[in-house]
Amino acid sequence: MSKQSQTKKWGLLPAQVKDIIRQREWDNSVSLKARLSGGKPFPIRLGLKPPIGRTATTDMQHFQQFIEQWRAYPIQKFIRWDTKNYRDLSKQEVPAFLIIESIQELIEFIGAEASKRSGIWSENMSPLLDINKDIYPALVKHLETLEKITHSDAQLLAQLIPQLSSDMGKELYLRALPLIGVDTKFLETYKTLIADLLDILYDGQVSRVGGLQEWLGCLSAPKGWLTIRPLCKKTIISMAGIPMMQLTGDMLRQYTLPASNILIVENLQTGLGLPDMKDTIAVIGGGKNITWVVTEWLKGKRVAYWGDIDTWGLSILSDVRSKYNTIEPLMMDHETVRLHEERMVVEEKPYGTCPLYLSKPEEQLFNDLKSDCFRASRLEQERLSSDYINLKLQSWLLL
Repeated sequence: MSKQSQTKKWGLLPAQVKDIIRQREWDNSVSLKARLSGGKPFPIRLGLKPPIGRTATTDMQHFQQFIEQWRAYPIQKFIRWDTKNYRDLSKQEVPAFLIIESIQELIEFIGAEASKRSGIWSENMSPLLDINKDIYPALVKHLETLEKITHSDAQLLAQLIPQLSSDMGKELYLRALPLIGVDTKFLETYKTLIADLLDILYDGQVSRVGGLQEWLGCLSAPKGWLTIRPLCKKTIISMAGIPMMQLTGDMLRQYTLPASNILIVENLQTGLGLPDMKDTIAVIGGGKNITWVVTEWLKGKRVAYWGDIDTWGLSILSDVRSKYNTIEPLMMDHETVRLHEERMVVEEKPYGTCPLYLSKPEEQLFNDLKSDCFRASRLEQERLSSDYINLKLQSWLLL
């Protein structure tokens, strides 16, 4: 095809039309799914832009290509021909429209690539449709998934779906469901697809109760893990000799830690490097997860918080103080910055306005960090000298 033909405003050629249909209908996921589900009805009708008036005679070579290429097109059922009279030419039969009547015809028009692709999703839909034909719209919604999975996984899905029922997982985590022949990781991998299929099979129950996990009655998976590290032999013995463990924030609210001093440390690696500290247990690596401090057993304990010196670290300190107003901040002050200023780095996305629950010196530090008063705007816990850390921690214990 010449460049001249490609840029013509009339006389679309078969290769051009195929590109248009592929782009609009086949490679366009939204349009394809709408065609498959009936939301966008057939036929597809595309004008081939035959010339009008004397236009044909302005480029007889292109006009001849236009007629000959469509006449030679192997699947003529797609082409609507019209008779037109041109003043300088005899009566002409010209291709006027491309009309595609069904998804099968669309696949046929696109060709081998479409046939192969549709064959994959049709094969994978088959065992699931055997459960109930009404789930077809949900399968179309997840067309990309059905194209990627193996046929054996599609069969496994068909084996899994009938085993699931409302509240079958009561008091169990999702991974503990009593399934036959199917692993629970598989269920978790395809839970979005499974939820949509079950929602159709059970008349919208799944979405009404909030999702698959809620419908099954399963417990929520633990999240917000905190590392608990006793820092002396006495506290290790008090914790059954366990030198380190992980608990969620919800669990930590329920169990009293057996030490007089509780040290909250923002970052995990910093907490792992803590020295021995008498009658002290560290709660480390929680970052912004500090809601657990609202618990009765903390009252009467001595509690300190140590985080990064940056706007986000100070905002977390403010959050902690809003929930536990006697918290003692450690190494989050101007002195620490002055002694380690050369180790500061830039904080990429600073916190917004000054948090509400900072002391006056902490507010000043927050504003100084945002006003470029130091070499940079962030001093990470890990960059403090070990001897300085040990001195400050031991001084806190002696106060």
